[in-house]
Amino acid sequence: MSTAERLIESARELLWERGYTGTSPKAIQQRAGAGQGSMYHHFAGKPDLALAAIRRTAEEMRAKAEEQFSASGTALDRVTAYLRRERDVLKGCPVGRLTQDPDVMGDPALRAPVDETLAWLRERLAEVLAEGRERGELDDALDPRAAAATVVAVLQGGYVLARAAGSVQPFDQAITGVLGLLTAHVSTICASRRASGTGAEPLPPLS
Repeated sequence: MSTAERLIESARELLWERGYTGTSPKAIQQRAGAGQGSMYHHFAGKPDLALAAIRRTAEEMRAKAEEQFSASGTALDRVTAYLRRERDVLKGCPVGRLTQDPDVMGDPALRAPVDETLAWLRERLAEVLAEGRERGELDDALDPRAAAATVVAVLQGGYVLARAAGSVQPFDQAITGVLGLLTAHVSTICASRRASGTGAEPLPPLS
C-alpha cells in the first residue's frame, strides 16, 4: 500500500472512531506510519485528506448496499438482506456519524459526500420498493419515497440507540420494527406465495 493509501485508510479509521474534530494530523500520521512531510506531499492538509477518506468510505458504503439491492428476490427480501447484514453496530454508521460533527457539517466540501450518500441511499431504497409495488409484491398504499426515508431514519436512529445503550438490542428491535411495517404492505398474492413456500422469486409485472 502506498503512503497516500495508508494515510487515507488511517484517516478513515480515525474518523469513524473519533470523528473529524477528534482526529489530529499527528494521529493520522502515526497510524499510517508516515511523516508530516509525506502527508503534506500528498494532501494539502487535514481537510483535503479527510475529504478523500470520507469519499472512500461513502463509495464503499454504496457498493456494499448495492450488493443487496441488486440481488435476486422480492423487494422485501432485498431490503431485509440490506438491513440484516452484519454491521459493527456499536461503532455507528461511518457516514451517518459525521452528521454529528460540527466541523464536517460546517464545511460544504466535507458535508457534500455525506449528504450525497444518504440521499443516494434513500433514492435507491425508494427504487427497490417502487419496483416491488410495480411487480405486485407490495400493495399500492405504500409510498416508496416516504417508506425509504423511514427506513434510513430508523437505521441511523438504531445506531444512536445502540451506542447510547452499549448494546445492539435497540438496533435489532428498530430493524425488526421497520421490517414489520414494510411486511404489512406485502400484497395478498405475494403473501400467499410466501406462505406456500414459493415466494422467494419476485412476481412478474401485473398486466
